[in-house]
Amino acid sequence: MTLNIFFLSVTFKKQSRSVEECNHDLAVFKQYEECKLKQQTFKML
Repeated sequence: MTLNIFFLSVTFKKQSRSVEECNHDLAVFKQYEECKLKQQTFKML
């Protein structure tokens, strides 16, 4: 009986991000949170 095992290695390379990208991500996150809060408020009504 032969058992074949395949090993898979995945490497994630951390990319350096610019200030503009960080600011954009923060703005998008804030807008997402605002929309989520509005949706929750409308569900309560």
